[in-house]
Amino acid sequence: MTKWTTARIPDQTGRVAIVTGANTGLGLETAKALAAKGAHVVLAVRNLDKGKAAVDWIARSAPTADLELQQLDLGSLASVRAAADDLKGKFDRIDLLVNNAGVMWPPRQTTADGFELQFGTNHLGHFALTGLLLDRMLTVPGSRVVTVSSQGHRILAAIHFDDLQWERRYNRVAAYGQSKLANLLFTYELQRRLTGHQTTALAAHPGASNTELARHLPGALERLVTPLAQDAALGALPTLRAATDPGALGGQYFGPDGIGETRGYPKVVASSAQSHDADLQRRLWAVSEELTGVTFPVGEALQQA
Repeated sequence: MTKWTTARIPDQTGRVAIVTGANTGLGLETAKALAAKGAHVVLAVRNLDKGKAAVDWIARSAPTADLELQQLDLGSLASVRAAADDLKGKFDRIDLLVNNAGVMWPPRQTTADGFELQFGTNHLGHFALTGLLLDRMLTVPGSRVVTVSSQGHRILAAIHFDDLQWERRYNRVAAYGQSKLANLLFTYELQRRLTGHQTTALAAHPGASNTELARHLPGALERLVTPLAQDAALGALPTLRAATDPGALGGQYFGPDGIGETRGYPKVVASSAQSHDADLQRRLWAVSEELTGVTFPVGEALQQA
């Protein structure tokens, strides 16, 4: 069977794609591939100087790329709301939202709103952004929300509703696992709520990829993992397939096809049984709405209709 590569991305001309964390690593490669196929790509980044460098880098390899920058700090709900307002002012339609940005295993820090950094950035920031932009997607045929999770959703992963912000005792690996499990719970619940609409929700994971995300790895672990990791261009393929493959279906999860899903070419993979717990999905959704103050234009009433 032919391996799925960027050569199989259909023409993206006329599509508006927003990619968070697009200034480096997986997000940069995702933005580059989409732009090379004709999409108007918005690089939603926290650091505009790094974003400008990313635009220049993409333009060197794809001179006709249609790119723009949007300032977005997922660790600040005020920034998320401002970015959503800017984007909705510019675009009547959004075809693709790639929730890619993330942090992994940092020392305990909090966002501007007091959330533990990994949960606040990886999940709550993207939850809020998606909810604020979704009305620009619902009437667009083939529109998709793609959220990047991780094999970390299996490692020490649980949703600690009694201490979501890790104020009692912080374990950075478990906190990352919580945030990546939350990405999947969010995707599956969103897809259920999108039933009957033209938008679908999918997820992807990059396997072991050599990106800046690993900058907080302990030295010994970094030396062990780095030789096994694939480059960011390969790591971005599951996201790109989820975003563009005409045969991809809402609720699917893409990852590498190699041993242990650590590297390789994208295929549909399975996530943990916990990630498919519908009660857990609904409970996290309700808590996320409460913490962010963002409600979605699709709800349980529409879901059940």
